[in-house]
Amino acid sequence: MTDDSTEWMDPVDEELLRLLRDEDVFMPDQLAEEVEPRAPHVAYRCRELTKYGLATKHAMGMYGISDLGERYLAGEVDPSELEPDDA
Repeated sequence: MTDDSTEWMDPVDEELLRLLRDEDVFMPDQLAEEVEPRAPHVAYRCRELTKYGLATKHAMGMYGISDLGERYLAGEVDPSELEPDDA
């Protein structure tokens, strides 16, 4: 679902969101076991997905998919239109 105009997204992001959807809460180390990048990159991508509202942070190092992330996977959200939450 990502395209060239969505500069902030990484090719692994959609796969991470699908894994987050399949589990209640995931830690980057667990996600790294399922995808190619190492845990530090997965942790960074989880923080970025959270910053743009596609994932939620439940506790330090624990992430889940947000309602917006679910809508993205369903093709209802264009990630190029999302703004980061810099707060």
